[in-house]
Formats: sequence, structure tokens, C-alpha cells
Amino acid sequence: MPKPDAETIRKSIVYKLIFILGIDPKDATEHQWLNAAMLAARDLIAEDFLKTRRAHIDNGKRMVYYLSMEFLLGRAFVNALINEGVYAEFEEAFKQLGKEFSDICEEEQDPGLGNGGLGRLAACFLDSLATLRIPAMGYGIRYQYGMFKQEIVDGQQVEKPDLWLDQDLAWQFARPNKQYSIKFGGNVQNDNGKKAWHPNEEVSAWAYDEIIPGYGGSVANPLRLWTAHAGNLFDLDDFNKGDYHSAVRAQNSDENITRVLYPNDSTDSGKELRLKQEYFLVSASVQDIVARHKCRFPDIRTLADEAAIHLNDTHPVLAIPELMRILIDEEGIEWTEAWNMCCKIFSYTNHTLMSEALETWPVDLMNRLLPRHLDIIYEINAYFLNALRAGGNFDDDFISRVSIIDESHGRRIRMGWLAVIGSHKINGVAKIHSDLMVNTIFADFAKIFPERFTNVTNGVTPRRWINIANPELTAFLDKHLGEQDWRLHLDNLTKLNKSAADAKVQAKFSAVKKAAKARLAKYIETELGITVNTDALFDVQIKRIHEYKRQALNVMHIIDRYNKILENPDADWQPRVFIFAGKAASAYYMAKKIIRLINDVARTINNDTRIRDLIKVVYIPNYSVSLAQIIIPAADLHEQISLAGTEASGTSNMKFALNGAICIGTLDGANVEILEKVGADHCYIFGNTVEQVEEIRRKGYDPLGYIERDHDLRRVVNQISQGTFSPEEPARYNDVLQPYGDFYQLMADFRSYIDTQAKVDAHYADQAAWRKSALINIANMGFFSSDRSIAEYCRNIWYIEPLSEQELPASR
Repeated sequence: MPKPDAETIRKSIVYKLIFILGIDPKDATEHQWLNAAMLAARDLIAEDFLKTRRAHIDNGKRMVYYLSMEFLLGRAFVNALINEGVYAEFEEAFKQLGKEFSDICEEEQDPGLGNGGLGRLAACFLDSLATLRIPAMGYGIRYQYGMFKQEIVDGQQVEKPDLWLDQDLAWQFARPNKQYSIKFGGNVQNDNGKKAWHPNEEVSAWAYDEIIPGYGGSVANPLRLWTAHAGNLFDLDDFNKGDYHSAVRAQNSDENITRVLYPNDSTDSGKELRLKQEYFLVSASVQDIVARHKCRFPDIRTLADEAAIHLNDTHPVLAIPELMRILIDEEGIEWTEAWNMCCKIFSYTNHTLMSEALETWPVDLMNRLLPRHLDIIYEINAYFLNALRAGGNFDDDFISRVSIIDESHGRRIRMGWLAVIGSHKINGVAKIHSDLMVNTIFADFAKIFPERFTNVTNGVTPRRWINIANPELTAFLDKHLGEQDWRLHLDNLTKLNKSAADAKVQAKFSAVKKAAKARLAKYIETELGITVNTDALFDVQIKRIHEYKRQALNVMHIIDRYNKILENPDADWQPRVFIFAGKAASAYYMAKKIIRLINDVARTINNDTRIRDLIKVVYIPNYSVSLAQIIIPAADLHEQISLAGTEASGTSNMKFALNGAICIGTLDGANVEILEKVGADHCYIFGNTVEQVEEIRRKGYDPLGYIERDHDLRRVVNQISQGTFSPEEPARYNDVLQPYGDFYQLMADFRSYIDTQAKVDAHYADQAAWRKSALINIANMGFFSSDRSIAEYCRNIWYIEPLSEQELPASR
């Protein structure tokens, strides 16, 4: 079938509005028009999805199943239209209806399915999996309230429910026939020589499918999202007695499993809910994977040949004992055969080098909630350790270090250890991260399984992060690259290297950047009432608020700059707008304190008339994918300033560079590879290296020594700790910089950071040189496409082949 024209689409939208939604067009709100348009677009995507599914079945394709607690998708509608190649037709259809299409699109809210880089990476991967025609399916949780909606009240983060599902957007497909029973608690007994789990709690997992179309509109893969349903727990007897709260208590308790992303686990009840949530995801997903396999193939024993299950960080690692339970207890497979199958099926991506971020669970909690799985974990551990002992190459201390059960910290299950032991491949997400991974947290395992460890550097999808986020840059690239489709082949951007110094090209790129900055400035003024100078350098740090990401170091530079402008107001200062955005975990005291500090500094500086708008500080609340799509294209400088050795990769660094922003950062994560691609003249690196950080710690880090030797640093620390920016509460920030500990070495990197920022000012003053650097950043980002990342996963980890043109049924 040919691609539908605007008139056909207009008729489809009106039909959906009247006959599906039951709305008279003359009474329809913009939100209702959006729902009608989404239904019309969904028809097109559903056709591709069903065609793709038939091709997978008919050709017996090996599948990859991607398990993640987060999928930070962003708005789906425009992305789908671009990938399906019908954006212009929908825009024209709404023009015929007398509606502003951009206003309709703005009605869509971001789905509350993720928070940080891990979830956004998963979303980029889904886009690339479909674009590259990879037989794939994602699995996640359909959170009712997401993480939270962030508001800033009196400078402080306030968490409100994210009511994204209240819009009832007509996008996902409900799958009421896809239900699985998820069990908890009880005990394990020997029944006729076989271990049997007798749980005492049960909740149902119900499926919703979000269809992810690939670019080009030929393949669409599903993201299956699970929601908890406990309707059978409604107590009608209590209700009829008038005890309405008791009637729904059990139902509400079980359905809490899918209420919120990352429940506060600082309490025992929060830890229990978090563990339930993770098991809920993996149990429903693994049961579904097994059921899908049994529908397509006659023998469960071929599962390892036909399925790859990928674990996105440690959150879904319970999938390993869950598959063991199903294979042994339900399918009757002998233990060793089941284990060999699992080790071929699972692969694992590690996203952190910080040991405190690798999940561990108390044995007692696991025994109370998942006794059969604890039993299986014990068996896996015994099998693994006995094999090591039999080899005779490792002493008792080594055996203790690699045991899944950590006996030295209150008997805890080390989920990262279980992931490594039960996976055939373990990858880091940047070259430096993968090297550090095998030399630090998993060094012992690298001695046992050197062949299992590999690297796949992260990537981002250019379809969303240029084509949707930056329409002016999209038009610019289309003109300068001609017929070369950079959306599918991002390496084609290298053609820009030849014209980066061309004054005419630079002028056109300058117009692209000015349009993006004007768009962001308008948003800031409308939403926050702050007017910013679009000729100023836009200095941006947007990411999860965490001490290791060192937003506090950024604030220290702002204060130092403020001090120096007051000292020498007539110097030739480069105006800057400092832009922050990001959420702090609700129980993360220090991160929330840093947010308040940023806002207190902003209040002081923005209201100081002596500064004459040479500095503006802006904190944009409720960071999201859609907000990032406004901020990133407008950035001139992006801050990637984590302490070397703490950031696994980062992906915002790639998105910024793709949009012509220059990096200031440490040699950490993917910054190292970005530096290699763009060159030292077009990227600002400061601070201690990983080796220097470790050497400082080995010798005994003395932050007070740095403070005593550096007048500027001492002044900044004193101002923060003595209440210059919080006069109503002078001691408010006594603990923020932690000069006696300073684990993330802000004091050690301060001077290098300040001096490097001065180089940034000098570079920006030469606009021709700055534009050249920005264009060179864009030109050399081809490597950082998520398409390249997924191709490497398929080739080196999952052993998955794409669908060929011949395997796909005829297109529209």
C-alpha cells in the first residue's frame, strides 16, 4: 500500500474523533484532537508491527529480550510520525482542519517510565533495534506515577505525583490475554524428593504494549510494560459491613508494586517494595519469554538457541534464578542442564563502577519474599565455588571475595556477582569504563572468566536528538549533506569537517544556534519569569543530581566568577547563562541540598544589579526528555565534570556534541572517546585522571591543604559555609562541600576547572573559532550513534541477525 496522503489522514483523524472517542469535532479540545491523531498514527504502526511479528514467526528468528527497570522514552507521537515518514502529511492534515499542529503535539506528556541515562539509553536502543530490523522486544514496568513531578518551592525540590496516565493517551495496546501470576512469600518443601515452592501471596501482571517503529517505517517492535492487578483481593464481605478501607487494603498493597519508579528504599518497607518490584518485572517477563518460545518452537530445551535475554544493569538480575525456577520446577529440566542453558541465554550491562551502587539484598529479606529463589541462588553459588575449589588455583580469601553471598556485611546477596556468574557476556559502556570494570569491581571475575568481558560504548539515536529536537539543524544538515541520509548513517556527518572553517557555513550554523537559544530563552521567561541574554554563552549541566556528577563544583565556579566580577567590574567579561536541570532521588539528602544551593546562589546573583546580567543562573524544574529536547540544541558549552573514574559513560555528552555544543569535562566515561574523535582543540579537559585520583587517595587526600593554598577556593568555601547565599540560615550549607571528607575531590580539581573555564571564555570571544569547533563536534559524532552500539551488541553479545527485505511481507 502507498503512504497515505494528507486527505486520507485527515479523514482518519476525524473518524477516530467521532466514532472511537465519541467527540463532535466542533467541541473537541486540543487534547482530544491529539488522541484522535494518535489513534490514526497507531493504525499505521500496528500494520508494521503485525507484519514484523509475522516475519519473526515465519522465519523462526532468534529474538533478543531487553529487560530494564527504566525506559525514558519521551513523547512518542512525533517520533513515530518521523520514523513512519508521514510527519508532513499529518501536519498538512491539521492545517486542513484549521489547527496548529505544533500545539496539538505539545499536548502529549512524557511517559513516566524512567529517570536517568540508563533509561534513556534503553529508549535509544529500542529505536535502533527497530531501525536495524533486529528481532527484539523490550520489557519494563508501566509505572502509574513515574518517579515524581519535581517542583521547586523556595529553592527546594518538592515531589508531586506524575499523573501522566491521567491523560489516557490513545497509544498503548492493552493485552488482557497476557496475564501472569507473580508469587511471593511462603516456604519451600520437599515433595517426593523434589523442591516445591508454596507461596502465600499472589498478584497478577497485566501487559500493555507500546509499539516502537523503526526509521523507514518497515519494522516495529514491542515494548511490553507490566502493571500489577489484584482485583481478586477485593473483600466484598468487608465492604458490605461498611469497612471500606479493609475491603481494598490487600488490593492496594499489591498494586503498589507498579505505582512508582524507584520507591524510597531508605526504610525496611521501601526495600521490600523495591525487591518486589524487581521480581515482578522479571517474573512476568521470563514467564512471557518462555510462553512465547513454546508457541513458536516445540522444545523448551532449544530456548538458548532462539532467545537472548539482556539485563540492563543489576535491577533485573533476579531473572537468572527465575528462569532456573521455571526450567527446573515447571519444565522438569535437570539442574545442570538448566544452568548451562541460562549461562548461554543471559548477558549483562554494567552501568556503574561505584560499589555502593551495585545492588545487594539481605538474605533474610530474600528468604521472606522469595525463598525458592534464595535456595536456587545458594545452589548456583555452591556450584560455582565448588568448581573453583576443584581447580585448586584460588585461596580461601579469593573464594570469599567472589562468593555471591557476602558474609562480611550482614549476609547479603551480591546481585552484580550473580549477573557475572550467570551471564556469558558482561559489557561496560565506554572504553575507560570497561577497562576499569575488569581492573576494579570485577577484577577477580576477570581472572576466572576473561572471555566474558567486553565493551560496547553507548550511543544515542539521531532521529530524536537531531531530527526531532533541532529542526533548524536538521534542515542545515539536509542541505549540506545532500542525498546522504545521516539519520540512518551518522558517519555521513564527517562531510562537515571540510566546511567547518567556511564563513558562509558558519553563518548559517550560527542562525541555527540562535534559533535554538531563542526558543529556550522564551521557555525560561514564560515558565520561570527570568529573562536571559541569548548573546551570552549558554553553559548547561542537565542530568540526575548526584554528588559524583559534581553540580557543586559548577556552583563553585559560578561563585568564583561572581566574586571576580565584583572585584573587577570593568574587565572584558564574557556574559554567561548557567542552566541546570535534574531530579534528586527523594531520599537523597545531599543531592536535594545541592539543588537548594543552586537556587540560593541564583537568587543572590540574579538580583544583584552590580552584575549587569553578566551572570544568570537558571534551574529548570521537572527535567524530562521533552525538556532536554529544548535545552540541548541551545547549549554552547556542556558540563561533564564527574570525578574521573565515576561516570560509566554518559549519553548527554553525545547529544550535546551532536547539536554543536563544546564539552568541558574530565577524562571520564565517554568523554575520553569524544576527545579522541573531535580533538583537544575542540574539547576542554581538566582535572585529575583516574590514575591521579587513585594516587591522591593512596597518599591520603587532604582537601584542607588545597583550600589553604588557593585564595579563590578558600573564599568560595567560606561564603557557602558561612551563609553568604543563605543569610536567613547561615549554617544551611555547612555540610555540602564536606571539606574534611570531599570524597569526590572537588577541592583537588577546583583550580584546574577555573583555569579551563577562562580558556573557554577566550575561545568564545573568537566566534569564528568557536563555530568551527562546534561544527567539528557535530561532524565527528558518527561513532556515537545507538545504531552502531546495537550492531555491536548483535554481533558480539546476542548473536542476532536482522530481518532481511526478503523476510518482510510487502510494505504499504
